[in-house]
Amino acid sequence: MNLKLLSNSLHLFLLLSFFILNVFYTVYSSRNLIQTEKVPCTLNFQNMNYTIITSQCKGPHYPRQECCAAFKEFACPYSQNINDESTDCLTLMLSNIRLYGGYPVGMFGNTCLQGKQHVDCP
Repeated sequence: MNLKLLSNSLHLFLLLSFFILNVFYTVYSSRNLIQTEKVPCTLNFQNMNYTIITSQCKGPHYPRQECCAAFKEFACPYSQNINDESTDCLTLMLSNIRLYGGYPVGMFGNTCLQGKQHVDCP
């Protein structure tokens, strides 16, 4: 009896595992099909001067108001490129700010962007 119960449990476990993997694979692969290739950014964020941000936004507490003001001061001249969702400009800019300033991951993206990854400039 225990052997039959074990066999049924194993069979059920394998069926559920297959089902879960199949659902995961379907969801994951369908998301990849929806994503479109981003156009490479025409701006060279590697050679830009990030002093506006690094001089005003200092850790360890990174005051939100000062950091976002400095971020916008740097980013707004490039807002047309950064806010164009068909390019990878926003991602490149945020990566370089993090790289050159030593900021925590997602700091500016999570605190200073409006709506759907949008730099709100006057």
